[in-house]
Amino acid sequence: MDSRAARASVETLDHAPAAEAHRLLAAALHHDVDVLASDIGERNTATYRNLDRAATFIHEALQSAGVPVSRQTYTVDGQACHNIVGELAGIGDTHEVVVIGAHYDSVRGGPGANDNASGIAALLALARAFAVSRLSRTLRFVAFVNEEPPYIRTKHMGSLVYAQACRDQGDYIAAMLSLETLGCFPSFDPPSYDPWPAKLLRPLQAEFLALVSNLHSRWLAKDVARTFRGASDLPARAVALPGFLPAVRSSDHWSFWQCGYPAIMATDTAPFRYPFYHTRYDTADKLSYRAIAEIVTGLRVAIIRLAMGNEIL
Repeated sequence: MDSRAARASVETLDHAPAAEAHRLLAAALHHDVDVLASDIGERNTATYRNLDRAATFIHEALQSAGVPVSRQTYTVDGQACHNIVGELAGIGDTHEVVVIGAHYDSVRGGPGANDNASGIAALLALARAFAVSRLSRTLRFVAFVNEEPPYIRTKHMGSLVYAQACRDQGDYIAAMLSLETLGCFPSFDPPSYDPWPAKLLRPLQAEFLALVSNLHSRWLAKDVARTFRGASDLPARAVALPGFLPAVRSSDHWSFWQCGYPAIMATDTAPFRYPFYHTRYDTADKLSYRAIAEIVTGLRVAIIRLAMGNEIL
């Protein structure tokens, strides 16, 4: 099954001409980012009510799409924190799982439109697209809590709690894709600072979707990039670098690396190009929803390829 055939198969999920379907997808993405970043706003344990509202919104959105939903709940400083898990069982290798994840909390002091309401909106769009289909491997759509400081790369990070539970119960996760900041298109000027290891990552400052991996998962980044490029008008590049570099380990894919699973991050490279990154100005009006729709279109095809199982990979 090549990229063109896979793209044709996902287009049957749309009940409108391609241009209209793309417009409707962009509008749906804009709506979901608006709910999270504008209606709810800052969402983290310091603004716990908003964090809980965001979890409820995501839970209900997955349910409305027809995706069975559960919660993984754990306690941080006396507050119940929730990973929201939507699962579509496969029809073949059902014990083999592809995880599509994104975090829904925002940095303290910011509404988090790009970081990371854009990733959650894409996750919900993908879940809706696959809700009416079944593939060989099981698909899990997981919205993670507590990715931002002070929890990133600690025992309270939602994705680490989830990945460790998967490892402990013996889940076979064939691939994990972390959706992290997807709306910085068209280009912004790079920030004036040049922190290490920015020199190593300078090529990421161009405008394209980066599929970032450690060296162990580079096959996954290359496979997704190749399939994506055949299905989307947006450029994509696989970037494999040592996993200890700060910009390489900077999202939920890191948690899956800690548990021995192959994982990559799909990102617009916002820390290097987006002047509103981690500020109160990261608002819904700054994003390109046409570009996020292109990302969803390409990732749908890439996920089909991953979920086909051994006959593809």
